[in-house]
Amino acid sequence: MPDIQVERPGNPEHGDFATNLPLRLARATRINPFELAQALVARTPESTSIGQIEAAPPGFINFRLKDTWLQEQVEEVRRAGSTFGSVDTGAGRKVMVEFVSVNPTGPVHVGHTRGAVLGSALANVLEAAGYQVTREYYVNDAGSQMEAFYRSVLARYRQSFGQDASMPSNGYMGDYILDLAMEIAGAEGERFLSQDEDQAIREIGDLSRERMVGLIREDLSRIGVEFDNWFSERTLYTSGEYNETLDQLREQGYLSQREDALWFNSTMLGDEKDNVVVRSSGEPTYFASDIAYHHNKFIGRGYDSVVDIWGADHQGHVPRMKAAVEGLGIDPERLTILIAQMVTLKRGSEVVRASKRTGEFVTLRELAEEVGSDACRFFFLSRTPSTQMEFDLELAKQESSENPVYYVQYAHARNAGILTLAGERNIDWSYGDVTLLTHPSELALIRHMVRLPELVQQMAKTLEPHHLAHFTMELATAFHGFYENCRVISANPEDADVTLARLKLVESAQIVFRRSLEMMGMHAPERM
Repeated sequence: MPDIQVERPGNPEHGDFATNLPLRLARATRINPFELAQALVARTPESTSIGQIEAAPPGFINFRLKDTWLQEQVEEVRRAGSTFGSVDTGAGRKVMVEFVSVNPTGPVHVGHTRGAVLGSALANVLEAAGYQVTREYYVNDAGSQMEAFYRSVLARYRQSFGQDASMPSNGYMGDYILDLAMEIAGAEGERFLSQDEDQAIREIGDLSRERMVGLIREDLSRIGVEFDNWFSERTLYTSGEYNETLDQLREQGYLSQREDALWFNSTMLGDEKDNVVVRSSGEPTYFASDIAYHHNKFIGRGYDSVVDIWGADHQGHVPRMKAAVEGLGIDPERLTILIAQMVTLKRGSEVVRASKRTGEFVTLRELAEEVGSDACRFFFLSRTPSTQMEFDLELAKQESSENPVYYVQYAHARNAGILTLAGERNIDWSYGDVTLLTHPSELALIRHMVRLPELVQQMAKTLEPHHLAHFTMELATAFHGFYENCRVISANPEDADVTLARLKLVESAQIVFRRSLEMMGMHAPERM
């Protein structure tokens, strides 16, 4: 028997659900698939939720939900309240979502922001699906790039006091380095000028790193991105976990010394080439740190599964990371690596290539200041991360139905306005009879609302939170349609019972709006 796949048809005229099982059974049974569909329909037992079941050529079975079941879901949503949409797919299993993890050598820019929003929303979805989630930022505070960063700040610091200090050849030249050096000079005075080079680099480096991590944390919080843990790369070395990881790989025969370097034999595990983990200078590569970090995630802290969200420039590193995890004795299926592709900023038809303020990259802070947190989150969530995207700054600021953020939030504000008006008129809709909700627009709205738990389950399985953006757009369309076609609060005494029923529907719709926007990390405004 093949797996029975039941899906939502693209055309709602074909019902709420459909299966192509008869087509898949036709060859094995040697029965015409349409006849097989008719036979299966005749043998399908009655259900409290499914009303009409019909066979459709060439071999589909379509299912339609009962109106009475849909009506009852209004009460179910009201009973569930803020937990509506939650499912128990995760059953409490521990999952880490590690995202952003930009080297603390500069501010978060627009490219990083896409991964930040993706990770934040995905973590929210996984929690709603019953997982025990940890949101983690991996602070790359070891290695040559950090050394170059420290030396750059020290050079600018010395220059601020009139000393002739040259920038390192691999240094960071951005204006933010000068700003950081001036900030340290203002706070610490001249005390680093008299220190020897190593001590000055060490002390000014610690201050620079702390300030930069603080800036990154502050910028991310502007768009509602928070972390449960900020994990320092340096602790892998101070705790001995780095050496422990290499010892384990060496014992398994996955390390070899050649060409004056230490290599991870990743071709033994299906990768296209072996990779250096320790250079001839004795300095570990970033890959070596990444292996130790994943040893810590899976073995040290015991996560059942891990999701890494990387930028497009790291796509080629995925096979070797999977091989490394397998080399540690961990099922590589427990590690999922999502790649967030490039972002192009546009202002109408014009491509925005650099910051107006500095002439360099556009930072997260600048983007959030211009379009707001909610637009940042919705636009970045509206496309699957595997595709490149364009972010239209002008569209994100429009207060019209052309702007999807405004369209969705206005639906919630309209929803809240109705309930506020009912409260002002002292209408108690708790006695409303939901069986009076028979208008096609009412039933269409309910049909859409009840999809949320199913959607959460699907997103947790596929790790695709971008479906939330599409869901809220469709929910807003359904609500606007209901609003236009069904007067909620009527002055006619004969419509009093219908008013109460419709207020219950509005209340339940508000619950679904709020929960969806909450998972997306967006606000649910009461008025606009």
